[in-house]
Amino acid sequence: MSKKKTDILLENVLIESVAAEGKAVARVDGMVVFTEFGVPGDVVDIQVFKKKKNYMEGFIKRLVKPSEQRQEPFCEHFGICGGCRWQLLPYSLQLEAKRKQVEDQLVRIGHLNVPEIRPTLPSEKTEYYRNKLEYSASSKRWMLSGEDQDKVEPGLGFHVGKFFDKVLDIKQCHLQAEPSNAIRLFIKQYCIDRGLPFYNIRENHGFLRNMFVRTTQDGQVMLIVCFGEKSGEVTALLDAVSAAFPQITSLYYVINAKCNDSIADQDCILYKGSDAIYEKMEGLRFKIGPKSFYQTNSPQAYRLYCVARGFAALTGSEVVYDLYTGTGTIAQFVSAKASKVIGIEYVPEAIEDARVNARTNGIDNCTFFAGDMKDILTEKFIAQNGRPDVIILDPPRAGIHPDVAKVILKAAPERMVYVSCNPASQARDLAIFSSDYEITAVQPVDMFPHTQHVENVVALRRKE
Repeated sequence: MSKKKTDILLENVLIESVAAEGKAVARVDGMVVFTEFGVPGDVVDIQVFKKKKNYMEGFIKRLVKPSEQRQEPFCEHFGICGGCRWQLLPYSLQLEAKRKQVEDQLVRIGHLNVPEIRPTLPSEKTEYYRNKLEYSASSKRWMLSGEDQDKVEPGLGFHVGKFFDKVLDIKQCHLQAEPSNAIRLFIKQYCIDRGLPFYNIRENHGFLRNMFVRTTQDGQVMLIVCFGEKSGEVTALLDAVSAAFPQITSLYYVINAKCNDSIADQDCILYKGSDAIYEKMEGLRFKIGPKSFYQTNSPQAYRLYCVARGFAALTGSEVVYDLYTGTGTIAQFVSAKASKVIGIEYVPEAIEDARVNARTNGIDNCTFFAGDMKDILTEKFIAQNGRPDVIILDPPRAGIHPDVAKVILKAAPERMVYVSCNPASQARDLAIFSSDYEITAVQPVDMFPHTQHVENVVALRRKE
């Protein structure tokens, strides 16, 4: 009788490497085996839960012999919370794994001709590096192993793994500096003490729904508290938070009764303080509102933009198109070395911030347009605004629309810089450009230490 898939136990397996999506890789009898929380050099027993023709997936049932490279996780929530899954890996190994991930997507899978991929640029901070975090409330927090599974308690923290309705109550998060943890814990206890209901995610009702904390490098703090229903308790809570944390620069609230937590389509109501916080970068000042996009690792964003500007190789005479410009950070960052910069972004509020930022910074050679990229960037638009000498792209994870790629190829800029948070979609798009462009440099940048995510910057030059 053949074994069921779930009965397969692989013993004394050597973890060889780390793959994309953060999984550890082993090989047994020529078949690849993927597992979680393995470190190269570990010897483990793996319980298989999925068996396909060319690979298996499983979980580590027993750590037989730990790798010399294995590190103790610094966070008490490690392994349960869905983030920071590479805490077991030395940082140098994380950086190499990210470089290898880029290489795999561009070369092994994408079959692109690239120069030697540079070592991943390390992050200045590997803890407390984020300037934005979102916490979700739940009337039924995730009960840990060993706890009474029938017990019902509220929680305020992060969603667990693949479960949309499960929230892990967080005691201390190492991603964002104080007062982030203190504010979260204060709001949680305030609601518990007064019997204010936490949100029931499945049934879509409750008072406290979710919250956002945004910070700057010089200590400004923006707090956005989202409620699932209107209540007289809203002002009482906000007053209490404001009194307990006078360092809050900007205090907003949102009443969100729809079925998802996004505030992109919601009214953010300023309750107290300034309407925005401001980040500085190389003499420039950038406005960050409640809905603004800004790179979540501020010091590393500066290094990323320096790489992009260097790859653009501007001399001062070029017309630059900054596609998916967000709040215009890259556009303004390169503007001093360009003749004219055109920024395009889908989100109207972001474009308004970009225009405000440009005026604040005394920049008069940047023009910004709001709308869907494939609708805005047309041959007519280029005829009206000038043919780009350089195009900088920083699209969302899905990459660029095929119609956008066609217009770019017709515009035929001399150079392009492609910034991506997803090397897989980046490789697909680069293949479209490969008929007319050669890749001259590839620089991975680590924006998110202890995760598998990597930002990648590619320089392209038009073929002669």
